[in-house]
Amino acid sequence: QVQLVESGGGLVQLGGSLRLSCEASVSTLDDYAIVWFRQDPGREPEKVSCFNGVDGSTTYVDSVKGRFTISGDYAKKTVYLQMNALKPEDTAVYRCAAEANPVFGCNYEYNYDHWGAGTQVTVSH
Repeated sequence: QVQLVESGGGLVQLGGSLRLSCEASVSTLDDYAIVWFRQDPGREPEKVSCFNGVDGSTTYVDSVKGRFTISGDYAKKTVYLQMNALKPEDTAVYRCAAEANPVFGCNYEYNYDHWGAGTQVTVSH
């Protein structure tokens, strides 16, 4: 059973930074794509960024390009989301999800079987 545990959320002012962590209880990150989603109440979940452990490739939604950076630590089996220049519209619950053996890499909408509980990110004006 894959377990994902997020951490690093909090309250930050406009323009501030946070680093989210997603620790995965997997044998190796090489076999997984780890994706960060975010969701505000009343809105559909948004795929923010993806780290493909198979080849280290990454993707980002347009609204965070140039501000967010996703990375993976294979030894710690942890994927990080460094968020800079935060805006109020980044406020949401951020959850990570995992897809085993991602044959289409990060460019596919899988039915993710494994999810973390989420961590709240709040950006004030």
